[in-house]
Amino acid sequence: MRKLESRPSLELGIGTLYLTKEEDNILNGERGEGPAIAMKLLVSIGEIFNATRLIPVESSQVSGISYKTVGDAGLEFIESLAKSNAKAAVLTTMNPAGMDLENWRTMGVPEGFASRQLRIVQALKRIGVLPSCTCTPYLLSNPPKRGAHLAWAESSAVIYANSIIGAKTNREGGPMALASAIVGKTPQYGFHLEENRLPTIEVNVTAEIKDELDFSLLGYQIGKRLPEETPLIHLHSGEPSSVSLKALGASMATSGGQALYYIKRNGRKEIRMKNRLERVAVCRFDLDQVKEALNKEARPEVVCIGCPHCSLEEMEKISRLSNEKRFTKKVLIFTSRHVWNLAKTKGYLENISNAGGTVIRDTCMVVAPLEDMGITRVLTNSAKAAHYLPSLCRASVGIQNLSGCLDYATNDE
Repeated sequence: MRKLESRPSLELGIGTLYLTKEEDNILNGERGEGPAIAMKLLVSIGEIFNATRLIPVESSQVSGISYKTVGDAGLEFIESLAKSNAKAAVLTTMNPAGMDLENWRTMGVPEGFASRQLRIVQALKRIGVLPSCTCTPYLLSNPPKRGAHLAWAESSAVIYANSIIGAKTNREGGPMALASAIVGKTPQYGFHLEENRLPTIEVNVTAEIKDELDFSLLGYQIGKRLPEETPLIHLHSGEPSSVSLKALGASMATSGGQALYYIKRNGRKEIRMKNRLERVAVCRFDLDQVKEALNKEARPEVVCIGCPHCSLEEMEKISRLSNEKRFTKKVLIFTSRHVWNLAKTKGYLENISNAGGTVIRDTCMVVAPLEDMGITRVLTNSAKAAHYLPSLCRASVGIQNLSGCLDYATNDE
């Protein structure tokens, strides 16, 4: 193996990263310019974080897909990689694009935006990235296994994979995840190491957690209050569903940047801890404060559900709640193409459409150009969406649970 020279750092100690002969050959360009660029990025990040080696990953998930968030610079970078012999070496999926790839005109997306967005997706497809266009890759037909090493970038997917599936991934940047996809490896540091996966604080939730909005508010409160911690959350009000856990993690990763949490359940085996943990409490007043801070729009015009993308379970509930209703306000439901197809076969899309709702694939409310689509006042059940929409889309936001959102959509006022 070849030992790379260490480079100095002002803040972070640089460790020694060892490459195998095969990895060294990639770095030196023997497989082409694209793989060499990818390997250089992996080596640089690995040295910064004191990794000693690269490890294989089972899959990668690439963020920075929407033209809205990456712009022309991101488009140019991705197209240049596609032209330089870069090919995905492992299963690799895309985060949401900025529009429904087929029905963008009916969404009201400007043509200039659409043409650039399609170029990004086509370039990634040439690299071998699957056009899944979803922030919930764990809901696809090939989810990762427990213990598998991944290189995922979407924050809500990272925290779900680590916390619920038990896979191992750091919260990668989009270019880093794409580099791992091309090389098939990632530096071994952070959450790839067992010693970094231990809980660091216990959160005793005294409030009764009733629905997906409560879980979303709880996650936002924990992230904002304890941004540097890996929480062990003690719930006293029933078994959370996968939908609730998805909402919990997504909002925690939004306000605090967490990539891992644990749920302590009564009667379950104790979670491994290094030392006795400090305990903090979260009560109903804390959740109400979060809701008040996020709830800034009293008269929303459009209801947006699906941040993160709706699961089939959520589509079933939306279909059921839409039955025999007629929405008087625009209702937009965001999900993956995979779940959209499943929901269509079960009749959920028809029920939602009959009520006046629209189910959109490939994109979400946060990375779509809502401001160009004339959407400025939104009601949602997602703390993550309520956090990002004002800054990314210049929209004012109200927040309610799913039932409340759909009831509001039938209101004539």
